[in-house]
Amino acid sequence: MLQIDLITLFPEFFRESLGASITGRAQEKGLVRCRAVNLRDFAVDRHGTVDDYPFGGGSGMVIRPEPVFAAVQWCLDNADPAPRRDKVRVVLLSARGELLDQRRCERYSLAEQLILICGHYKDVDERVALHLADEELRIGDYVLSGGEPAAAVVVDAVIRLLPGALGDFESAQEDSFSDSRLGAPQYTRPREFKGFRVPEVLTGGDHEQIRKWREEQAERLTRLRRPDLLE
Repeated sequence: MLQIDLITLFPEFFRESLGASITGRAQEKGLVRCRAVNLRDFAVDRHGTVDDYPFGGGSGMVIRPEPVFAAVQWCLDNADPAPRRDKVRVVLLSARGELLDQRRCERYSLAEQLILICGHYKDVDERVALHLADEELRIGDYVLSGGEPAAAVVVDAVIRLLPGALGDFESAQEDSFSDSRLGAPQYTRPREFKGFRVPEVLTGGDHEQIRKWREEQAERLTRLRRPDLLE
């Protein structure tokens, strides 16, 4: 079972999403356990302080290292069952991190524990990135108000790859990016809508022709829209 811990200043951000849809069902099946860990529970004083002014001056506040290190250690100490250390990934969500892609999600899905650190304020003390996190990760080339939305994306993308999380595991294997290509177009009923018809090959019942058509369409769309995936 995969343990996912989300270290955050706003655990309420995840209250609904962790119990909904595929994530909720995967937890009910015992495939994954998700916890939102409140960083303020590891504050440096009784006032709940987790941030401070940056050395050298500048605007904004910086999250201190002590609460983050303590929160990660708590996650490690309270994982059940205890994971092997080489099966744990500690990830700092950061605008300067590596870009999330399907291959990385697949690697995360093979872990025993995934700890996601959600930054906030101006930044997180650099010692977290240098001496605690295994990697830094971003979901795009833009800035968010905190790491929570990015963490939610990671959770969803990883959980759907766990065998049994989807009703049909082939559905995940056929998704865009699963084999470095975009997915083929999908159609459902009615066969004709406002004069637009479903391609005949999909309604003919020849599964080999359908497979070939989907492969060709996936290749065509990838070359048209994301040729970089084929490099």
